[in-house]
Amino acid sequence: MFSYVAEKKMKTPIEFDENVFPPFEGFPTECLTFFKKLKKNNNREWFAQHKDEFETFAKFPMQCFIAELAHHFQNFAPEFDMNPKRSIFRIYRDTRFSKDKTPYKTHIAAHFVLRGKPKGLEGSGYYLHIEPGEVFLGGGIYMPEADQLKKIRHAIAANSQEFLSVAESKILKKRFGKLDGEKLQRIPKGYEQEHPMAEWLKLKQFFVGVTLSDDVCLKKNFVRQAADIYKEATPLINFLNGALKK
Repeated sequence: MFSYVAEKKMKTPIEFDENVFPPFEGFPTECLTFFKKLKKNNNREWFAQHKDEFETFAKFPMQCFIAELAHHFQNFAPEFDMNPKRSIFRIYRDTRFSKDKTPYKTHIAAHFVLRGKPKGLEGSGYYLHIEPGEVFLGGGIYMPEADQLKKIRHAIAANSQEFLSVAESKILKKRFGKLDGEKLQRIPKGYEQEHPMAEWLKLKQFFVGVTLSDDVCLKKNFVRQAADIYKEATPLINFLNGALKK
């Protein structure tokens, strides 16, 4: 058996050095206002005229947030890449396979992954999403590939007590409610119908998260609040990434 646990609010557009990030003091209210306006004017012409607002009120504050959050991650997940440039998702939507052809996302998001891993679907990591009306913070693996899913299920079956100590911990339940994710109707092939971990083995996704009101991101202590949430998701992150290494 093995173990898996392993500066001020900006009111006007500014010029800044992309390699220097001042202390985070909260997202400006203009960040949420910008995305409200973008939702009503989601076209290239409007965005071109207001791109400086996105850069100043959304992207740059997010970079400051990540730069400061990185110091907290040193205490519980130092192996993660907390990079103010790489960790942020692009605002441009991929419309190739979507009926919705609006070109821009109406939120700003970031994904924190293990060093050397790409943002998106590979591995288990931490996620942040900010838009008018809500802030979402969570962690886990949202769309595991078939091979990843096979490895995670094997780890759950082979190390059930360790997994349950994470998935049913008081800390996880108090903060997130439960381990979330879509499920199969039947137990996957290779496992007996009466397997003691049957309900967990049916999961197709493995993540936890909390949804907060959007005003939380306007405050300086949002960094500390986010760090506390991510720290409590870390045992799950570690178990999943440990499984994927095998």
